[in-house]
Amino acid sequence: MDRFVEYIFFLYFVVHIPITLLVDSQALIPKSIYPSQLQDLLTWYLKDFKDAMMAQPPMWFKSFVFCELFLQFPFFFPAAYAFWKGIKNCKWIRIPLIVYSAHVATTTVAISFHILAHDFSGSKFIGPDTMEERLKLLSVYLPFLLVPFFLLIDALFSSAYRDQTVVKGQKQKRH
Repeated sequence: MDRFVEYIFFLYFVVHIPITLLVDSQALIPKSIYPSQLQDLLTWYLKDFKDAMMAQPPMWFKSFVFCELFLQFPFFFPAAYAFWKGIKNCKWIRIPLIVYSAHVATTTVAISFHILAHDFSGSKFIGPDTMEERLKLLSVYLPFLLVPFFLLIDALFSSAYRDQTVVKGQKQKRH
């Protein structure tokens, strides 16, 4: 079961790499840099999910995307490596995982509350209006709240991150 969870975490980081580079970064980097297919993908997403934050990113949202590009993105590679190799072989990832997951869960909570509570009627771009539309948009962001939350719980409490040594035939935990 432990390896199954590690593979889920591995997939989360691997999938996050192209999402960050090809989609999320369009909130910060001029769209003219992207090929038309990626611009079309974003246009489809904006229309279908009514994500006004990606259409007209407020400064606070841009700061989250900036952190995603310049802090989180470089971390995706060692995190994916650690989960691929197995946490028992890469215990060094524990503290960076705690920092990463706490940061991402916190920013996603702010985004989630914005989605649920903000009045988008004054936006130039059509945002979610009904609760159904808000929940549909929230469903896009929810994995980026739930997975980091479970990563945090795992990194804080799983014995897989702790060294174990044998002293005179007894297992002794070292923290």
